[in-house]
Amino acid sequence: QLVIDHQLDVGIALDGDADRVVICDEKGQLMDGDQMLAMIATNWKQRNKLSGGVVATQMSNLGLERYLNGLGLELARTKVGDRYVVEAMREKGWNLGGEQSGHIVMTDYATTGDGLIAALQVLAVIKDSGRPASEASRLFTPLPQYLQNVRYRDGDPLANDNVKSAIAAAESKLNGKGRLLLRKSGTEPLIRVMAEGEDAEQTRMIVAGLCDVIQKAVDAAG
Repeated sequence: QLVIDHQLDVGIALDGDADRVVICDEKGQLMDGDQMLAMIATNWKQRNKLSGGVVATQMSNLGLERYLNGLGLELARTKVGDRYVVEAMREKGWNLGGEQSGHIVMTDYATTGDGLIAALQVLAVIKDSGRPASEASRLFTPLPQYLQNVRYRDGDPLANDNVKSAIAAAESKLNGKGRLLLRKSGTEPLIRVMAEGEDAEQTRMIVAGLCDVIQKAVDAAG
């Protein structure tokens, strides 16, 4: 007799080297690494399996941080890159960390990210919850988050005085109700501009405005 468990109707995809995973629920909605971290952290805390808090990067959504704080858990942020996540986990002695992109590190099972192991753990959490994936994987509502890139040639556009003033003005607009992150890409000549906040339109306008100022600085530098 064939028994089909529709609770686990999900789609799973791994990247080329299988260290990252994305999962979609039975409604076709994607769950990113932030949602997976929330699911696993909640389950492990309930089972007294979580050591300390959770390590994530600067890109992880503020909604995740607020959710974990509500559970009495700390979210420690690192620079973007799984190696920084692993380093922080080792320093703190914590066993769960990851990136929004779906790179989940669970040192109880492996010393680095493994997409297949992460997928199996998420499936176990969904099964343990007794709820469909669409409910089990939505433990918090992400804040609107926007990311845009500006290509540059030489120098450091972020050192430009006009750019610095625009960044200060943007932080003032967010007024502690969001986050702003500007950084150079580690792989391309790009300035990555990310903002998240409770007001979606304001957040989008902040990113667009900053990118405009940065682009003018790049053009002026020739």
